[in-house]
Amino acid sequence: MATPMSASRFLERLRAEGATIVEVGDWEHHNRNHVGPWGPVHGVMIHHTVTKGSAHTVELCRKGYSGLPGPLCHGVITKDGRVHLVGYGRANHAGLGDDDVLRAVIAETALPPDNEANTDGNRHFYGFECENLGDGQDPWPAAQLEAIERVSAAICRHHGWNERSVIGHLEWQPGKVDPRGFTMASMRERIRERLR
Repeated sequence: MATPMSASRFLERLRAEGATIVEVGDWEHHNRNHVGPWGPVHGVMIHHTVTKGSAHTVELCRKGYSGLPGPLCHGVITKDGRVHLVGYGRANHAGLGDDDVLRAVIAETALPPDNEANTDGNRHFYGFECENLGDGQDPWPAAQLEAIERVSAAICRHHGWNERSVIGHLEWQPGKVDPRGFTMASMRERIRERLR
């Protein structure tokens, strides 16, 4: 069980890991905490946005859209590898997912199939949306993949977690495919190497 780090500590940890940060508005206080708690936190969740264009993507993830108010994550990782912080606290990114997956993340063991949607993930995960069309064709530039690795490792390092605490949305919620275009197994291997 882990208490979310403070916004200032989060920023400090990401920068210490070498991530290039862009602070967007009053991100430290932009959240959905009024609808439910954030924490205890147990892991990091990676998504793709199904959008094109960095400015549009950041704006959408900050504000949300009809039926799903923002923030839609804590950080938006654009194609150039910059991490745009758009919110901090509870964010609308994970939705309902599988309690068996959550138990595996907490235990840092192999993930079971995600076949239920019975647990509030927004409460328990840090979330990063990554600018990508999610069609399996849109490329993932090296700088973007490195940024995903860096932010995930930064959070794991702070909480004393290993790479198994980092999952994709597709491993949490039945029917989700994101992130598409690289495997979470390959990303976890990168994070494992960085944490050595």
